[in-house]
Amino acid sequence: MSSTHTFPLNGPFLRGERCPRVVLIGQPRAGKSAIFQAASSTAVHHERLAGVGPAYEECQVEVGLDQISLVDLPAVDTFHTLTGDVPVILKYLLWGDCWPAIARHETHQPATAFAAPDVLLLVMDATALERDLELALELAQIGKPLVVALNRMDEARAKRLFINVHALSEKLGVPVIPTVAHMGIGLADLFGAVARAAREKRAPLPQPPSPHIAAHLAPIAEIAGQADVSAAFGVPTTFLALQLAENDDYFFDELRGHFPFRHAALLSARDMADAALPRPLEEEIHADRHHRAALLYEAVTRPGGGEKLPAWQHWADELFLHPRWGFAGTLAVFALVLFFVFEVSGWLDGLTVARLIAWAEPWQPTDLAGVVGRAILDGFIGLAGIVIPYMIPLVLLLVFLEESGIMHRVAFVVDRGFHHLGLHGGVALPFLMGLGCNVPALAATAAVTHGRDRTVAALLITFLPCSARSAILLALGGKYLGGFGVFALFMLAPVVVSLIGKLLKRRYPETTPGMIQQIPPYALPSWHALLSGTWERSRDIVTIVLPLLVAGSIVLALLSHFGADAWINLALTPVTSWWLGLPAVLGVPILFGVLRKELSLLMVFQALGTQELEGVLDTTQIATFLVFLTFYVPCVSTFAMMLRLLGRREAFFSVALSVGAALLVALAVRLPLELLQRVF
Repeated sequence: MSSTHTFPLNGPFLRGERCPRVVLIGQPRAGKSAIFQAASSTAVHHERLAGVGPAYEECQVEVGLDQISLVDLPAVDTFHTLTGDVPVILKYLLWGDCWPAIARHETHQPATAFAAPDVLLLVMDATALERDLELALELAQIGKPLVVALNRMDEARAKRLFINVHALSEKLGVPVIPTVAHMGIGLADLFGAVARAAREKRAPLPQPPSPHIAAHLAPIAEIAGQADVSAAFGVPTTFLALQLAENDDYFFDELRGHFPFRHAALLSARDMADAALPRPLEEEIHADRHHRAALLYEAVTRPGGGEKLPAWQHWADELFLHPRWGFAGTLAVFALVLFFVFEVSGWLDGLTVARLIAWAEPWQPTDLAGVVGRAILDGFIGLAGIVIPYMIPLVLLLVFLEESGIMHRVAFVVDRGFHHLGLHGGVALPFLMGLGCNVPALAATAAVTHGRDRTVAALLITFLPCSARSAILLALGGKYLGGFGVFALFMLAPVVVSLIGKLLKRRYPETTPGMIQQIPPYALPSWHALLSGTWERSRDIVTIVLPLLVAGSIVLALLSHFGADAWINLALTPVTSWWLGLPAVLGVPILFGVLRKELSLLMVFQALGTQELEGVLDTTQIATFLVFLTFYVPCVSTFAMMLRLLGRREAFFSVALSVGAALLVALAVRLPLELLQRVF
């Protein structure tokens, strides 16, 4: 589709032992943590640097077919002075847990394994670019591949500040990607650049100090380049020379302790530089770096320039992607889907399928051939009841949301919430579609998930009350349990989904890597894209669902024709009477509910011989029956889609899971209600 982000296929893939470690580094409030949260997986590892330093977070992230290990380091202002937590962070950047000879005497050694990073991902604030460029010049001296995320570009644009990203990239010799992290904009391009940097292992362009300082640094660089010193420190010579020249912290002290004679030469070189320069060497280096950052800033920025976003696009992003207001846009999309479920789909159902059912109702054959023919007709009517009112409009809506770019924004906003279920935000719309019909919801799940995510999402969707089950809850619950009772029954669904989700995380313990949510530009979908996308997601229902639906209808019709009702009720007595506390005659209605849930409601009245249930069932029995009907096997059509989506093993596990959950939840509802009845 036009909205799908593509990553180039470059081999060998960065996975497993080749998975690179990428560290996010930047100054406070630059947006570093926002990028980590947008890309983070469902399970984030927390650890302390060297066991005593500041805490960092780490997770796995999928980047196309590659995978990276993303680390969010504490914020760093500068390496000009190595005080506080900065020395520990710098040790991590330089050495990981393989500390060189000069650090092996320290009391606190690395407590856990943490490999040195392969790529540095510097997050710079576009509204404070001059300040952050100084840190970029410092990081360039470390000699590791560097990628720059130029964040908060929306605010820079609002301030009418134009930044020539291409020129900045050329001058630094590193990829520079504009981003708006809190909205997810540019992150797919950013991590694509990170994967390329990890594969190419290209260091940034050298960023030497000005010539008048470089001349005075030469004697210090000669000391840093001595074979014994270089081997002991294990860092680039240019970086070590600057550290020895501009501060009296960590590296200066270690040189004095390990190489006293080199230290004496260093002091002499620094004294000579201090005497020749207008200011002490340390101040000159710092001022020179600030000056070079200012010149670089002036070369790549221009106030009042740049392309201004259209007003409608600005407001749309505020509605769908803003950290606070984005949920309003998400709720609006959810409301639109619910409108389709309960209004548009309901209207289409009454206009088409309801008339088909009414047309077929007078035909009640008694001979075997007629019974089979009626069963086949019921199967086709059941298929029409899924495709016409629910499948086509809901899938059409889903494709529209995808092609327009709106669904990707909804997925980005709700991503963190779905992490509690071990999933990503891409399943938000399929979950909501499940309130209309589980079948198109499962078809939509196949389009936005894979692997473990697809299995868990599909299993959880079957516990959502579809419109058929919702109709029964509203019809019986509204009449006999009241508004509060109906509300309580509907609130059971998210509770059950949450609990089942936590249980499934144990069955499928594999941690889902972070997923880069692509935020494509807004687009008005063409009719061709809408229709082809709808057909792509709907075509399997004819080949997969229809045969099983017709076969199931024939089997149940034959059971009824040959008088197996009594045997069915008897066989299901342990479930209906003993476990659920219901009359044994409700076994057949429960069994026939696997075709269509509305059929269960009609057969309940037939089995009990009355349209008024109050005289036959008490409140506890009605509530128990509704709870069980809500959570046990949705329907044959859903099972058929599960077969197509997950295979036989997981499809039958879904049946066992739904029946088991329905029995447990129904019992959990029944026992307290019976206790209350006895008390009051």
